[in-house]
Amino acid sequence: MDMAERTSAKGSRRPRATASMADVARLAGVSSQTVSRVSNGYAGVNEETRQQVLEAMKELGYRPNSAARALKRGEFRTIGVITFTLSTTGNVRTLEAIATSAAEEGYAVTLLPVAVPTSDEVRGAFSRLEELAVDAVIVIMEVHLLDAATVKLPPHVQVVVVDSDAGDHYTVVDTDQAGGTRTAVQHLLDLGHRTVWHLGGPEGSFAAQRRADAWRAALAEAGRPAPPLVRGDWSAESGYRAGLELAAREECTAVFAANDQMALGLLRALHEGGRRVPEDVSVIGFDDIPEASSFLPPLTTLHQDFAEVGRLCVQAVLRKMRPDGAEHGTTLVPTRLVHRQSTAPPPGVD
Repeated sequence: MDMAERTSAKGSRRPRATASMADVARLAGVSSQTVSRVSNGYAGVNEETRQQVLEAMKELGYRPNSAARALKRGEFRTIGVITFTLSTTGNVRTLEAIATSAAEEGYAVTLLPVAVPTSDEVRGAFSRLEELAVDAVIVIMEVHLLDAATVKLPPHVQVVVVDSDAGDHYTVVDTDQAGGTRTAVQHLLDLGHRTVWHLGGPEGSFAAQRRADAWRAALAEAGRPAPPLVRGDWSAESGYRAGLELAAREECTAVFAANDQMALGLLRALHEGGRRVPEDVSVIGFDDIPEASSFLPPLTTLHQDFAEVGRLCVQAVLRKMRPDGAEHGTTLVPTRLVHRQSTAPPPGVD
């Protein structure tokens, strides 16, 4: 052994400043190929030998050169994620599901928030992700950009998009916004309500627009009038403000809120306005956040399977990285009705 590996006066080895794979191999008494296999996590190395190599790495302070390995393999085992906000339940839970699914496939996730949803900002985000060395990108595109041709994603990057209406040009994974909305509206109509009011999300949101369009279509198909749409911004506070307006309308007996947070604010406003839920007004939400069952009353809502959305995003982006790739188009994840205590027949209907 050289001077850097000689034992100190206390009998312990000094870690080398720049230990190499060959140094680890000598200390562990194995070949450099075995060290390489342990570094890359390959099978076929018995546990005793693996532990011996790991102990030698630790003692010498050896760190495998992941960048060099990535260049040699032609992949970085990292997926980039671009999103415009982390303030909404849907984005946070989708991101969590993507990270979990990616880890199960042996990939890390690099998150890059974009402050302003413009073409320049999105192009800049892709450039930064390329510098950070990612294999592919998932874009949580919750605003109207791709479907309006406002933003063009780089053609040379493998991309999967969440929450967009751009399936003809990109690979898109999304919750079945329209199907869930129809279920919500039909549930309230089946209870005997003459019509259903809608507390919608912000105008620029793709999901909010999909839900508003499906709400109108479901009422039209049932031959029921569509009341004026009342908008919020996804927050409970905006639901409360809109709820004060709805509470003052005695003809309002059923409300479909575009998300559970706005439904929470709506429940408070109805309570303050002297309107009982569900005896006077039925309320149904969309998302099924973990707290929905603890609302007062517990909220009837549409469950979004964020875990499945995340899993399908990761699977789609991995397929796109293969030579045969993945075709453009939209994959929709179904919702399901979770019936709790916030919906009931309207007054006078048994």
